Amino acid sequence: MNARATISLALSALLRNRMRSALTMLGVVIGVAAVLMMESLGQGATAYIGATISGMGSNMLMVVPGAPSQRMGGGSGGAALFSLHDLDAIRRGARDVALLSPASQRPLRTVVGGLNRSTVVTGVWPDYLDIRAWSVVKGRALTDDDERQAAQVCVIGHTVEEALFPGRAALNGELRIHDVTCRVVGVLETKGASAFGMDQDDVIFMPFSTWSRRIAGTDRFGLVMAAARSQDRIDDARAQMTSVLRQRRRILEGDEDDFAVRDPREVQAVLDQVTGILTTFLLGVAGISLLVGGIGIMNIMLVSVTERTREIGVRLAVGARSSDILSQFIVEAVVLSAVGGLIGIGVGLGAAFGLARLINVPFIVPTAAVPIAFGVSLLVGVVFGVFPARKAARLNPLAALRFE
Repeated sequence: MNARATISLALSALLRNRMRSALTMLGVVIGVAAVLMMESLGQGATAYIGATISGMGSNMLMVVPGAPSQRMGGGSGGAALFSLHDLDAIRRGARDVALLSPASQRPLRTVVGGLNRSTVVTGVWPDYLDIRAWSVVKGRALTDDDERQAAQVCVIGHTVEEALFPGRAALNGELRIHDVTCRVVGVLETKGASAFGMDQDDVIFMPFSTWSRRIAGTDRFGLVMAAARSQDRIDDARAQMTSVLRQRRRILEGDEDDFAVRDPREVQAVLDQVTGILTTFLLGVAGISLLVGGIGIMNIMLVSVTERTREIGVRLAVGARSSDILSQFIVEAVVLSAVGGLIGIGVGLGAAFGLARLINVPFIVPTAAVPIAFGVSLLVGVVFGVFPARKAARLNPLAALRFE
């Protein structure tokens, strides 16, 4: 029997039981859809994290008190905070550091007329916004004159503008922060949510001198922000800052640093690792769905062999070969898994697109995963279709004809 006749017989057999065929394919559909959805969302999340980290500043370095062995984001562990003298030493001794700024922040109640909100207020030098690659879309940025004069001025984020200055211009408006009145001289471009889900636009920046004298009451701070001269000088700048601070903090050779120099590549590596682990776990769950789908195909094919025993006996009696029967049932299983795979690809990509829009991450078609998922669905059909097909092909014609 030729291939066309075999495929025709297989399709007619499947179409006779449309509902059963559809339900049999469902496991494969769910498995393939889950694989593609997880892969697409995993790649989208990775791309989103990368874009967010890049938005923090391409050559950025951060120095925090506390041993480097502490987990990222942990406390200072009792280590001393930094001083302005430390920054002066870095300027002199770290030649590959182009920009430098202290950063000290805390959430404070901010008031404009009858409106108020708790906002993260940060004292910085003018270089801070350049380090973060953060531009001002209205008004101006902080200047060296503002820092020298401890001017009572500030630059605000888009969220603060909308909340405290609804329906009117924020520029040259006044807001009160911790009993200090500040004039708004600039509004920052919108950054959106960070990779950690925090609203980056709910911020206020003021000169560090104003912050330290009028709000914090100290010129000590827990974060140094810096930018290397170029992308390929980041590691050199990091080494130079480490050397300067070890001297400033009198750390003996062989002793562990009581500070840590971080760069966005570390943050991205950690987040990529977490995303990869979650994606792998979910892909494993999706793989189990494919396995269950394959078992469903084998189960239904065994039922089909039992139901069609007399039909198989008649075909064998009139001259059909065992290989023809084997081919027909394998084709039926492969058709079920192939159609299920194609439907699963459509469902998976559609679901991934919808979820990507919902959680605001880029939608990425996993070009490598699509053919792999379809190939696996075909393999499932072949593997789980062989046993029922071999059972049908080995039926005794006389016994099959007498079967009721």
